[in-house]
Amino acid sequence: MSLAETGGLVLVGAGRMGGAMLDAWLDAGLPGEKVSVFDPGLPGERRAELQDRGVVFAEKATDLAEAPRVVVIAVKPQQMDTVLPALAGLAGSGTLFLSVAAGIRLERLGRGLGASAPIVRVMPNTPSQVGAGMAVAVGNASVTDEDRALVEEMMLATGEIAWAEDEGLMDAVTALSGSGPAYVFHLVEAMAAAGESAGLPPELAARLARQTVIGGGALLAASQLSASKLRENVTSPGGTTQAALEVLMGEGGMPDLLRRAVAAAKKRSEELG
Repeated sequence: MSLAETGGLVLVGAGRMGGAMLDAWLDAGLPGEKVSVFDPGLPGERRAELQDRGVVFAEKATDLAEAPRVVVIAVKPQQMDTVLPALAGLAGSGTLFLSVAAGIRLERLGRGLGASAPIVRVMPNTPSQVGAGMAVAVGNASVTDEDRALVEEMMLATGEIAWAEDEGLMDAVTALSGSGPAYVFHLVEAMAAAGESAGLPPELAARLARQTVIGGGALLAASQLSASKLRENVTSPGGTTQAALEVLMGEGGMPDLLRRAVAAAKKRSEELG
């Protein structure tokens, strides 16, 4: 089923992630008039922009279109207990619920939406805003092959998608790819600060750090080589890069820091569930 043929989509929460996915779906051919949005806190300018694309807004959750093909839940995890009871009444014989809330497990979603409701958890990330996202999905036993195919098409419009058959992996997924873009952005900040410490003017250091990470990502995307091999190709024995990597890869360096960071994010994801 193509997005243009989707029977109707309800989006609850059109903030950064929900809004980015909606933009991608509209760009991929989903007719705006098939979309109903509930987000009381959405800024007026953004609301008007979506209305110009044909999107319909509901003033109350109870005003949302009944029995849509897909209900996308893109609210903060802390709002879930309030939102789910209002959405349970939208369920129809062919309605799929898609949640992008970090840490909220299928069992908890099922308690709020109904045990027989087809539910898919998806963990996307913010590069979805530019069609370069990475999403991982897991579904409950009620999800059909047709549901999976629809989820794949929806998420391919935002980047790449993989399926996890074990929901227990989703906390680690959240910690690695869900939170991961923030690690990359912080790397740029840290590189720029290090450049300043080495004597570079702040604006030049920031520009060098930013474009180096952008270029490195583009090379990684374009190459068939592994990240390890690309790293080795930059590293001349006894050269400047090797001197830097001995610090980064040494005790207490980047591998240790990232293990600790991902473990902390995974723990928090487990607590949210």
